[in-house]
Amino acid sequence: MTAVPLRIAVLGLGEAGRHISADLAAAGAAVSGFDPLVRTAGLRIPDGVRAADDAAEACRDADLVLSVNSAADALDALAQGLPGCRPGVLWADLNTASPRRKEQVAAAADGAVDVVDVALLSPVPGNGLRTPMAVSGPGALRYADALGAYGATVSVVDGPIGAAATRKLLRSVFYKGLAAAVIEALEGARAAGLEEWLTANIREELARSSAATLDRLVEGSIAHAVRREHEMAAAAELLDSLDVPARVTRASRDWLADLAAQPTEPR
Repeated sequence: MTAVPLRIAVLGLGEAGRHISADLAAAGAAVSGFDPLVRTAGLRIPDGVRAADDAAEACRDADLVLSVNSAADALDALAQGLPGCRPGVLWADLNTASPRRKEQVAAAADGAVDVVDVALLSPVPGNGLRTPMAVSGPGALRYADALGAYGATVSVVDGPIGAAATRKLLRSVFYKGLAAAVIEALEGARAAGLEEWLTANIREELARSSAATLDRLVEGSIAHAVRREHEMAAAAELLDSLDVPARVTRASRDWLADLAAQPTEPR
């Protein structure tokens, strides 16, 4: 805990903002928060967090602003909060957005505040302030020091605004893509009356995976691209017959077709 409490404004008190702001307040930070849903939908203000009437009021006298909204609301949050910010305040954009949107936020700030790009690298519920974060931009070290004093785990990414978001979204391609493949497979299994069997099979595969699994997936796909392309085409045909959209299956078939068309060179 720091000797003088850091004054932190949290804009957005949904799932992520609620947990992070509550943990910051419990750790001794002076936290003010704003979310329009407090008025319109009765959203509860976390314990220890001072409720502000608007974004500008929440940001008034703050040393650090955490924008925890959505990519679509990131620029609006900045526009609404900026009038209350002192020059040089650190504005941390925690929204899951593209690197381009992060750059747009920094450009819109136009030097009135110091913008950093923050990526949350695991689900916030259950982790709160302990959620691993990556931060990039000129003020990255300031952010890491400020939140690190309250127990946050922050890794500084060498690079400009958007570098942290790039890492987050590449991870999303893997993790959310994996989830989509599982959902598609289980939908097909349900339609075929085999959901219980496939669920158990997937659990077994995940349980015995290891660091070597990555190499096996990549190298096996390259070595057997032609056969696996045909296999996934057949799988798509099966899903069609079960009236299950084969979105991930056909995307997998297309990637395998691209691999099959590449010259065979050692990798």
